[in-house]
Amino acid sequence: MIDLTRNEASLERNIKKARENHIIIPTIAQMKDPGKIPAKIREQLKDVGLWDVNPLNLFRITWKNEQKESGGLFHGSNYIVLPSELTGVKARIICMVGKWFPTGCHKVGASFGCLAPRLITGQFDTGYHKAVWPSTGNYCRGGAFNSKLLGANSIAILPAEMSRERFEWLHSIAGEVIATPGCESNVKEIFDKTWELKNTREDVLIFNQFEEMGNYLWHYNVTGSAIADAFEEMKGPGDRFAGAIFTSGSAGTMASGDYLKEKYPGAKLGVGEALQCPTLLNNGFGGHRIEGIGDKHVPWIHNVKNTDLVVDIDDEDSQKILRFFNEPLGKEYLISECGVSSDFAENLPLFGISGIANMLCAIKMAKYYEMDEHDVIATVLTDSAVMYQSRIRELQEEDGEYNPVMAAVDYTAHIASIKTDNMQELTYADRKRVHNLKYYTWVEQQGRSAEELNALWYDEENTWGSVRKQAGEIDALIDEFNERTGLLREL
Repeated sequence: MIDLTRNEASLERNIKKARENHIIIPTIAQMKDPGKIPAKIREQLKDVGLWDVNPLNLFRITWKNEQKESGGLFHGSNYIVLPSELTGVKARIICMVGKWFPTGCHKVGASFGCLAPRLITGQFDTGYHKAVWPSTGNYCRGGAFNSKLLGANSIAILPAEMSRERFEWLHSIAGEVIATPGCESNVKEIFDKTWELKNTREDVLIFNQFEEMGNYLWHYNVTGSAIADAFEEMKGPGDRFAGAIFTSGSAGTMASGDYLKEKYPGAKLGVGEALQCPTLLNNGFGGHRIEGIGDKHVPWIHNVKNTDLVVDIDDEDSQKILRFFNEPLGKEYLISECGVSSDFAENLPLFGISGIANMLCAIKMAKYYEMDEHDVIATVLTDSAVMYQSRIRELQEEDGEYNPVMAAVDYTAHIASIKTDNMQELTYADRKRVHNLKYYTWVEQQGRSAEELNALWYDEENTWGSVRKQAGEIDALIDEFNERTGLLREL
């Protein structure tokens, strides 16, 4: 469970700082349903940009923001439905769009889910602690942004080989930025740096997304319900929610699959990873280029027992499609040769690298289960191509000027030819094997106990089940925090 023990002295300091900085904290219920946000806050948001360092943007930590860079309010879930002309499968694939979160990525929600419980209980003291955000990319961006909005200092940790855009923006937001050796596969190096900070500095509090149940809780409630809302809006007669699949970074988004399997019994839940680092599929290792997902370990917060399918994606596919989607000739090819509508083609920049991998995972899932036109699969576009312009330029320099033949080859080789290789449907024993891999990271390296590990497998009610029930308790603490600042009464 998420520890909600109070430290009253620190809590009082947090309340005082929030009052001074006009910080009102949104509830999980408001993130699920922005219609519950006070009208006076919605009115003030009309003058606030989506990326502005303004505490009001805490209320935009939702999948339901209006698609505007400034002054937007709220509507239904942000999603697109992929046409069969693009995917080559009959099943329809819902892609939740992360671009319209502050920072352009849904990780701002996961980091809020980790920080908020500590802040509203006083476990985190905004006047003393620095929030440490270990990440393979977007999570530390979201954490640094939320820290700034909540009046806290932050330290962002991410691999040195991540895209330049991430580092440039982080240096303007975070108090300190630490680049660890390697690429997104080098998670242990990130963990090593957090242990070094933890053992040498008393003023840091680590928010490790890979083990923080606040990450799980946020996605279970907010992402899960947003996907369900999207399906209910787009479904037609006879349609069924067939499954969801997400590449595993911290595995936080996988929690939405737990929500969806409860709401739609019989739905399948899949997890994706890079073929170049087949940790879940083959206990393997390596490095890859699908930015935003991490591997060589199984996240503590991945409920493996509820996962049906492992799908591996070649990182070359994700790279080639990134360029294909962002070249005018690629767009023209989809319209003229594949029959994709020009309206849908305008959505191609919504795909970041991990979003492309998620799309490919969903295609493979649909092919594997032989899904038809009444089946609907969900996944997420974590961020957008905005975060990868330097990567696109690198691909342009590497492969030269784009031409129609390259467009045809990229579509044929990297989308149309996707097969059901390098994937595995998990038996009970397979799931137990993957779950047991947690031991080597979390028990041997990160201080967890074997008893805690076994509880995640054998005691659903008092582990995952208990966390899911905490949303109401956390919202009550947020309401109390806001009441004590007096800011809502003064609106």
